[in-house]
Amino acid sequence: MSNIIRAALVQQKWTGDKESMIANAVEHIRNAASQGAQVLCLQELFYGPYFCQVQDADFYAYTESIPDGPTTELMKEVAAQNNIVLIVPMYEVEQPGVYYNTAAVIDADGTYLGKYRKNHIPQVKGFWEKFYFKPGNLGYPVFDTAVGRIGVYICYERHFPEGWRALGLAGAKVVFNPSATSRSLSEYLWRLEQPAAAVANEYFVGAINRVGVEPLGDNEFYGQTYFVSPRGQLVGEAASDTEEELVVRDLDLDLLTEVRDTWAFYRDRRPDTYEGLVTP
Repeated sequence: MSNIIRAALVQQKWTGDKESMIANAVEHIRNAASQGAQVLCLQELFYGPYFCQVQDADFYAYTESIPDGPTTELMKEVAAQNNIVLIVPMYEVEQPGVYYNTAAVIDADGTYLGKYRKNHIPQVKGFWEKFYFKPGNLGYPVFDTAVGRIGVYICYERHFPEGWRALGLAGAKVVFNPSATSRSLSEYLWRLEQPAAAVANEYFVGAINRVGVEPLGDNEFYGQTYFVSPRGQLVGEAASDTEEELVVRDLDLDLLTEVRDTWAFYRDRRPDTYEGLVTP
């Protein structure tokens, strides 16, 4: 039997308001489903600008409850209508003053499966995220979906190998990394780190970036959204570095067994020697 899943990624430009960003995302989801996509991930904080270019409490207004907020409820309906698994990155409010950078995971029948909260929070020029987000407290969950076991890692976290490995050890076959990353700081790393993570952890990675220059700063988000295989090879071409784009690719999950049998990284791990890595 074929073990191929058709997966999709969306890189968007900021439209100027939350409502049109959501409508634009829904259009992309329906387009992907019409092409046979079974799972789709949106970009980091998908319905807003990347407001972390500045430190302004007015942007706390972009928060929503997850799963009880309106966008999660809408996306549950969209997932069920289109029979597609969705990873939906949003700005979550847990209680007044406690906010997270979060991705909701929704199964193809519209069932809310859970959420991932970004664990590693940067605080550098143009990425003032500690002003907006509390570090995640849900660990590194892997979600059993209609297309198999998937994981989520968010943007800056791609610089931290520990989370990538935790997702692999938990059985993830595909890990999605929704991002908002800009040309001046990290473009040279974009096609280095995530293919390396896919190789080291022997799964597929979907790397999503937004695109364009937004009014809050001079960061140019460079797109180049792509899927990469556990061999470290791009699955098809990367998306444009200047234009909005929907990426749809077929991922052969049988390749995971082939690669793991060849390299056997999980067999040859030495966790008994790693204690010092987690010593404060």
